[in-house]
Amino acid sequence: MSVHNPQSELPLRDRTEAGRMLADRLRAYAGRSDAIVLALPRGGIPVGAEIAAALELPLFVFVVRKLGVPGHDELAMGAVATGGRTLMNQAIINSLHISQYEIGLVVERELRELERRQRLYCRGRQMPDLRDKIVILTDDGVATGSSMLLAAQAIRAAGAAYLVLAVPVAPVETVSQLHRVANQVVCLATPEPFVAVGACYEDFRQVDDHEVCQILDGLLEHEAA
Repeated sequence: MSVHNPQSELPLRDRTEAGRMLADRLRAYAGRSDAIVLALPRGGIPVGAEIAAALELPLFVFVVRKLGVPGHDELAMGAVATGGRTLMNQAIINSLHISQYEIGLVVERELRELERRQRLYCRGRQMPDLRDKIVILTDDGVATGSSMLLAAQAIRAAGAAYLVLAVPVAPVETVSQLHRVANQVVCLATPEPFVAVGACYEDFRQVDDHEVCQILDGLLEHEAA
């Protein structure tokens, strides 16, 4: 099931508003002991924090790192996710004759960065076991959906019982792709033509590590109160 309206929700004021609007559409999961919210950093954290707070669910960060082609980092030859799961684009690797040695160097570098971010964002907590869990995975929007698709595959591989992908904005064709890996897709808007995620927001300023940590610490303080 997908909940979306092509234009009426746009522009979104900011990521906080987007999270609150998504939370309204996810009320069925409020307070469930078997449910958890996972957010992709960094832009997905403010969105996920609003969903987690509104539904009284725990929030954890799920990191995905692109594996850039050597010398052309903007071109992805694959990606790696929390837990070390990798997804490789063999067509690009073969067409550019990228060696296993070169691939290994990039994977090693991105795994180090992934682990650094995971340590920073976990705030002293261990990532919970996802087996038999309802997982709500969110971001501030998707374009190609590659990071979310990899994250979804990794979450499935970890044994999640039910996967909900909740995004503020996405192209229609990407929503169709997300349906193939999720039990439910909730999307606020699918504008056509789709220019960029940032074009759907009034305020799309960059989220840095400091802000991510502030948001996560605030949630933990609220849970402990």
